[in-house]
Amino acid sequence: MRFNRELFSPQELKQMYSLSAAAAANKAENDKAVKAVLDGSSDKLLLVIGPCSADREDSVLDYISRLRPVQEKVADKIVIVPRIYTNKPRTTGAGYKGMLHQPDPIADPDLFKGLVSIRKLHLKALEQTGFSCADEMLYPENHLFLSDLLSYVAVGARSVENQQHRLVASGVDIPVGMKNPTGGDLSVMMNSINAAQHSHSFIYRNWDVTSEGNPYAHAILRGYVDSHGTSHPNYHYEDLRRLADLYAAGTYANPAVIVDCNHSNSGKKHLEQGRIAKEVLHSARECDVVGKLVKGLMIESYIEDGAQKSGDHIYGCSITDPCLGWEKTERLIYELADLR
Repeated sequence: MRFNRELFSPQELKQMYSLSAAAAANKAENDKAVKAVLDGSSDKLLLVIGPCSADREDSVLDYISRLRPVQEKVADKIVIVPRIYTNKPRTTGAGYKGMLHQPDPIADPDLFKGLVSIRKLHLKALEQTGFSCADEMLYPENHLFLSDLLSYVAVGARSVENQQHRLVASGVDIPVGMKNPTGGDLSVMMNSINAAQHSHSFIYRNWDVTSEGNPYAHAILRGYVDSHGTSHPNYHYEDLRRLADLYAAGTYANPAVIVDCNHSNSGKKHLEQGRIAKEVLHSARECDVVGKLVKGLMIESYIEDGAQKSGDHIYGCSITDPCLGWEKTERLIYELADLR
């Protein structure tokens, strides 16, 4: 291992790219709106939506700016939290690891520029559109670089069993979604939620810290892959009832689930996301138990449909998993509002 250069601290980066008072107030209001959905004081639908991975600032900001007028039209039914996923887990370690690693996706990795780029992107999204966004907590020690900008964090399927992810999730002051692991064992996810909702003492960035527990830690169902590599969904009515039973068997604050409409739930067939989202809302309407549990949906969406191959350089088209294009996305959001 070669040590290339020492990086700045989260405090130093926050001073370099600081948050205005108006933007901080916007984030506080967004945080309240998201928490209100998860604790049941609001009956709105939480919609975490956006590109599979944030690859370039201009197209991501273009996409998020398109969500703003849509949010205004559906504000009585839906709370939108745009996805700006700046670091990506890779199953084999190969492939694009996100803007944190490569602020220019066709250039060599540069972690120094990457940290600056991801903070600037989240900051511009908040300052320009009023959205405080969602990111994945792939590296728990990096959360402080963005902690004043985010309104939602997801712990991915490959990280949900990791001790440090669970402990840090217990100490953040925004909702954290825990995905079921890739193998589908829901007990792993439930144990993670339980851990995140309780207080812990641990080491974080060379500090001895104590968390208070996060009552807004909750489940994300994303489907799973069996030992033969076959994808299986877990968004159907029976899956949601089973999750409700698992919640009822324990002692959890604010039982909630967000259904990820892509990944193994769709078999990465991005055009299936709309159908899946509507089926979830139908299940929620048909059963009060499921209706109280289902708080939102996660959808992968960008400006252009599908995904591009390396070197294509298509503006607003995913360079990782295929996404729903903008026209289909806008139409779907309005349809979901009508069904709510």
